[in-house]
Amino acid sequence: MFEGFTDASADVDGITIHAIKGGRGPALLLLHGHPQTHAIWHKVAPALAERFTVIAADLRGYGDSGKPPGSADHANYSKRRMALDQLELMRAHGFASFAVIGHDRGGRVAARMALDHPGAVERLVTLDVAPTLAMYGKTSFDFARAYWHWFMLVRPAPFPETLIRADPDLYLQQTIGARSAGLAPFTADAYAAYLRCLSDPATAHGICEDYRASITIDLDHDRATLAAQQQIACDFLALWGAHGVIEQCFDPLAEWRAYAPQVQGEALPCGHYIPEEAPQWLLDRVLPFLGA
Repeated sequence: MFEGFTDASADVDGITIHAIKGGRGPALLLLHGHPQTHAIWHKVAPALAERFTVIAADLRGYGDSGKPPGSADHANYSKRRMALDQLELMRAHGFASFAVIGHDRGGRVAARMALDHPGAVERLVTLDVAPTLAMYGKTSFDFARAYWHWFMLVRPAPFPETLIRADPDLYLQQTIGARSAGLAPFTADAYAAYLRCLSDPATAHGICEDYRASITIDLDHDRATLAAQQQIACDFLALWGAHGVIEQCFDPLAEWRAYAPQVQGEALPCGHYIPEEAPQWLLDRVLPFLGA
């Protein structure tokens, strides 16, 4: 799926952050969402690599990255820690600053990185995501029914882990396959990559810890950010799917303006999985924004 890309993994915080690297030019970090891996970028990475040095990474707990046991306060799966993982990965490749595109969970990590390390993030793109605090705080029936996993995965271990491990393929079908586009956007190779990684018993714990952090320590960090009136300083583009839950249940630009008054963005003609559902639309929008 990534012809010409090479392994770019690095040891960070006692674990391996798995990544691949390709292309040349300014640095661009790509971060995936749940329950996927860096494979989500396979339709757009070659075009991006014509203009950028692209590093596509797996978040801790996902893919082939390390999956340490969660701590009592879930801090080692906080978006702050996950952002630091990726920052240290980029530094290991000699990049002190770079652009970031983050989908879903990766968008949350990217936004926290831009807040915590403003000198590192030159431009920020988030895909089909609104701030975590706003999404939990404004939960509606429609949102809860569509994003049921947000509420299942936060239950104490080992309950949700046990359910995922019992049938990883069914879980994958009921998450990525239950959105507006069904399973059609996912190639056989990409789906196989997602299933292989989700079938690792440690992945179930990693993704649950990601969500447990989101409903605890991540909310504390977001509240502290808002109280301090801390803002994302870099240019910020928020994109989301016109057929997705973010469009139906939230006003993403209004919610992001609490963190970044200068944010711009729009809905694209697709659902949640923008890089796989609408790769050309995504490239047409992000390349000018990134200055390519």
